[in-house]
Amino acid sequence: MSLAILIGVFILGLVIGVPVAVTLGLSSLCYLLFKGIPLVVMPQKMYAGIDVFVLLCIPGFILAGNLMNSGGITERIIRFANAMVGWMRGGLGLTNIAGSMLFGGISGTAVADAASIGGVMIPGMKKAGYPGDFSAAVTAASSTVGPIIPPSVPMIIVGALSGISVGKMFLAGAVPGVLMGVAMMVTCYIISTKRDYPRQAWQGFRELAGSFFGAFWAIAMTALIIGGLLSGLATPTETAIVASVYAFVVGCFIYRELPLRQVPRILIDSAVSSAAILALVGFANVFGWILVSERIPQTIANAVLSITENKILVILLINLLLLFVGMFMETIAALIILFVPLLTLAQSVGIEPLHFATFAVLNLMIGLTTPPVGVCLFICANIAKLPLSPVVRAIAPFLLTNIIVLFLVSYIPVLATGLPSLLLD
Repeated sequence: MSLAILIGVFILGLVIGVPVAVTLGLSSLCYLLFKGIPLVVMPQKMYAGIDVFVLLCIPGFILAGNLMNSGGITERIIRFANAMVGWMRGGLGLTNIAGSMLFGGISGTAVADAASIGGVMIPGMKKAGYPGDFSAAVTAASSTVGPIIPPSVPMIIVGALSGISVGKMFLAGAVPGVLMGVAMMVTCYIISTKRDYPRQAWQGFRELAGSFFGAFWAIAMTALIIGGLLSGLATPTETAIVASVYAFVVGCFIYRELPLRQVPRILIDSAVSSAAILALVGFANVFGWILVSERIPQTIANAVLSITENKILVILLINLLLLFVGMFMETIAALIILFVPLLTLAQSVGIEPLHFATFAVLNLMIGLTTPPVGVCLFICANIAKLPLSPVVRAIAPFLLTNIIVLFLVSYIPVLATGLPSLLLD
């Protein structure tokens, strides 16, 4: 009965639109009250969930992304991406995807990507003659690359949950992230050619070189992050702080588009965003502790293994479950609640933890663009000033493409584990 109350309150909260963090907290509170467990357990478990050193990366990377975005980075990245691929059929769509791949190495979050790139590209694409639904769909789909290409907030969460090196997690996402981006560019090109979408004239190598040097300091931030981790000179948390200082210097003194008077507001916004994520982590940790105490992880593992112990089928079932959950639940909450039980299941059939963690994050990123709770879908539809339904139809080919990449990564482990093994082992 107590478990039914927990799940019932949680589902009801999601259905009526209560924020996920609040829903997790309320459902956990109802469970504790019904079971007669002292309520002091709730703050204890919340604190235990966020008292993890590696989580300090999150405020650092969010601040670095906000500083760079306010310092003129978005326009420079788009200009460079446009110089590279804008001359092809559907060039602005390809520019949108390439810009998201470059921007993903700075923001680490899909929502920031969708809002920043979308705010520039969706109006620009519509003005150039692209349909609004296609413009919004390309932006929403490509924004999911952000948390795959390092740095990545969800991968930091996974590292905190599982003990997997955050540096390895970052590297494990590099190849799948590039695969996603390239696959979406191919899809965009095919659709654009079929529908005869516009393209621009080749702007010449001078523009390509000029735009590259214009975006150099922004792109170099990714190299700084990865270089710090690979060299062993800095922990992920120290790298995040160095990235924030770097972003401040570049925005204020190199690009000179970040006024000092804006820095306090950026600090406050970054603190609020970080607090929201950490509150979600805390509440989800309470919820996850309850599930463990009710032996839900073992129940899930036993249920799946009673159906099959075949590794190929287990991977398929895990992916189908995560794709379904991603349609309704926020990514970080889903990771905290489901990652540990599913990791136990994955290891029982011989799946390497780093490999599982990579395709689990990739899977839930796809959920950001699936209805009914696809956050990036809503952001891009609002920017395009369209209802959700035409954007959902337009994004279908890109969703299919991303799911194909998901299954490639799921069944070819070296796509995730190859780069970390080569550079860190």
